Amino acid sequence: MYKVAICGHFGGNKKFFDGQTTKTKNLYEVLAEKYGENEIYVIDTYNWRKNPFMLLKKCVTASKKSKNIIILPAHNGVKVFVPLFTRLKKIFNFSLFYDVIGGWLPSFVKDKKGLQKNLKKIDKIFVETNRMQKELQNLGFNNIEKMVNFKSIKPIKENEIKKDFKQPYHICTFSRVMEEKGIEDIIRVVRSINTKEKKVVYELDIYGQVDKNYEEKFKSIQKDMPEYIKYKGCIDSSMSKETLKNYYLLIFPTKFKTEGIPGTIIDAYFSGLPVVATNWENATEIVDNEKTGYIIKMNDLNELEKKLLFCLDNVEVEKMRKKALDKAQEYVSTNAIKTLLDSLK
Repeated sequence: MYKVAICGHFGGNKKFFDGQTTKTKNLYEVLAEKYGENEIYVIDTYNWRKNPFMLLKKCVTASKKSKNIIILPAHNGVKVFVPLFTRLKKIFNFSLFYDVIGGWLPSFVKDKKGLQKNLKKIDKIFVETNRMQKELQNLGFNNIEKMVNFKSIKPIKENEIKKDFKQPYHICTFSRVMEEKGIEDIIRVVRSINTKEKKVVYELDIYGQVDKNYEEKFKSIQKDMPEYIKYKGCIDSSMSKETLKNYYLLIFPTKFKTEGIPGTIIDAYFSGLPVVATNWENATEIVDNEKTGYIIKMNDLNELEKKLLFCLDNVEVEKMRKKALDKAQEYVSTNAIKTLLDSLK
């Protein structure tokens, strides 16, 4: 028997840098370190629609041979894998857990009574924030526990915190590259600031996987980007802190209201890096305003510009670096995953 089976998006042989794949792999790494790779059965949902019968076979095998199964489906997959595994659970009597990625589940299931019924058959659903837990409990769920997002790497040491920044300040984004993540907003704001200041006071580096539906538009945007704004490609999660610790600020101008605990914020904290982030629904649970970063209104370019001007040559920003690193301890895997480990049989 396997100790745990994990059903999630591992990405096959391809490299993915999105939150879903990263969280799935982080979970696998932590559990494999705890129990050994031989105790973990992997079901990769990457491209499952091309061979659904093979996926079904693996799901049945996992159900027969595993004491515990953890599923990590996103929007489309939840309507498939939750009914499937709750039926298999009834037959094979394993413990079933759902590790939710992001903050979308409460609004997604609000009007889906059939899906709610199946979700309530799961032993435990782990959500990233207090807000999500409360909203699902208000829908009648009694199997909800909070388990924050986490990283399987270690934060930098305090003596690695960079100091003595000076103009031009290097700032960055570190998320999927798409309009909904506010990429165009931060490009506009940095250009505006440098134009008004009549010199380069901010240099912007953009990291992350370009969304397929955004590739052509982003290529067009790149052609018009000034030298002080650059696209730097993708950085593996294991190397994130070595890259991010050299920046002055991380900017997260997301337009997604239902973000959970974005991995990019955790990456920033692990690097001792303060953040400027828009006010998504769960923002105040991860960004301590004026301590580990600043929270601004969503879709408000004027406020984003004012905040970045406020941060110029501001000693308070450097003081935030230690507070950001202290905050990272909440998202270290050994601290975050304890509630899941205690639930496994």
